[in-house]
Amino acid sequence: MNPMTKLGMSVLGVAVALGVLGDALLRVTPWGINVGVWVGVLVGLLVGLAQWRGVALTGGGRWLLLPAFAFAVLYAWHDSPTLNALNLMALLIALAIAALRSRQGRIRIAGVMDYVRAQIAAAYHAMLGAFPLLASDIQWKRIPHGGWSKQAVAVARGLIIGVPLLMIFGGLFIAADAVFEDFALRLFDWDIEALLTSVVFITAWAWISAGFLRQTLIASSDPTGLQDLSSLKAPSGLVLGPIEIGTALGLLNALFFAFVLVQMRYFFGGVDVVESSIDLTYAEYARRGFFELVTVAALVLPTLLIAHWLLPRDHPSAERVFRPLAGALIVTLFVIMVSAVQRMLLYQREFGLTELRVYTTAFMGWLAIVFVWFALTVLRGQRERFAFGALAAGFALIVALHVLNPGDLIVRVNVNRVDAPRPLDARYLAQLSADAVPVLIDALPSMRDADRCIVAARLLARWTSPAHPDWRTWNVSRVQAWRMVGANREALQAWACPVR
Repeated sequence: MNPMTKLGMSVLGVAVALGVLGDALLRVTPWGINVGVWVGVLVGLLVGLAQWRGVALTGGGRWLLLPAFAFAVLYAWHDSPTLNALNLMALLIALAIAALRSRQGRIRIAGVMDYVRAQIAAAYHAMLGAFPLLASDIQWKRIPHGGWSKQAVAVARGLIIGVPLLMIFGGLFIAADAVFEDFALRLFDWDIEALLTSVVFITAWAWISAGFLRQTLIASSDPTGLQDLSSLKAPSGLVLGPIEIGTALGLLNALFFAFVLVQMRYFFGGVDVVESSIDLTYAEYARRGFFELVTVAALVLPTLLIAHWLLPRDHPSAERVFRPLAGALIVTLFVIMVSAVQRMLLYQREFGLTELRVYTTAFMGWLAIVFVWFALTVLRGQRERFAFGALAAGFALIVALHVLNPGDLIVRVNVNRVDAPRPLDARYLAQLSADAVPVLIDALPSMRDADRCIVAARLLARWTSPAHPDWRTWNVSRVQAWRMVGANREALQAWACPVR
């Protein structure tokens, strides 16, 4: 058996094991510690298989297996669906880049298109990677028919002969004896639907695992045809010279500067200036502008990256025009982002805090870091370093959000708005994840009767501990919520609204 066939057979065996484990662990929801266990086994088997079969993992992508495992473990911390969606996104990105760059290549020096390529290639291999593993990597005809393989073939032949005979004679015995019939029925009392569901889940997880393992350990070329995506140059008809780039970015700078001047008067001028100039309250003015300004900030980054990509590489004057104009645009954008943050603070004082407002503000914080990194890399002629810094900042933001605990923060901010003109939205707070339960219970005595009634009823309905909790869904926040509700059950029942 040649080395490639041995490696392919090993990959297939590990993939099947991961499929069985995936069915056992990941079928139950909401996900918790089970994700960390499965990804930990995946990473461990991948590294062990590489060492066993002599596959050298010397590329920079191998280090991303560690953050991938870390983000999987974070499923066992907070209960927030948004945080867990961010965990999943970071996990998939880390695994995709690891699969592409674990054997060779660097990740600290890579273009944005390299990372895009990694995601596309990972999706391709997850869906189709098992086909070449079964069709070409494993050379079935060259597997020696001796030893265990010969015995396995003999067993298979015996089963083909014996199973029909077993069914015939077994059917006769069942018809002949009622006691034996009862025994057979109890022995083969299988849940066919559950059995078929397990087969589907095992096949799906095994198939995805096989594609990932093959891409990481075997694939020598990219069948998607995206090998040269990172070095893709702009079409000659779209290349921007110094005049074009100067005109386009100059117009954008003029627009942004004009907006800042308006902001100086209307927003930074205070309540009287705004309400005397437009038919909006100060809070409505802030509410209308925040999300639009976040969209502006988000669109500037791809605009500048595309504009830089369209610059002619053999025309240094275009780069010299681009750098000061892009730098000026970023400086003006930071003023606009400060205005957006001020709008959010005013909006929060008037209407309270929500998950959308927290995560949008966090996203804008990430953009601020990325724009600084853009200035330090792209504007200094080191574009190849930009993508890794932006990715690292994104990973750091997700970890920071876990530490911040948005659900807990939202409740603390909203329950302290005692004198706010807008009433407390008790129904919204009660539908937050388990992360908010401890602080909600602590805040119940200070709430109005109507709000306390709603929150107490919702907490009892959602966070009463199940009789037999599944260890696979274990999560720190959910366990803490169950314990808090259980410890305060009598008070919650006294406060809760009567069932109608």
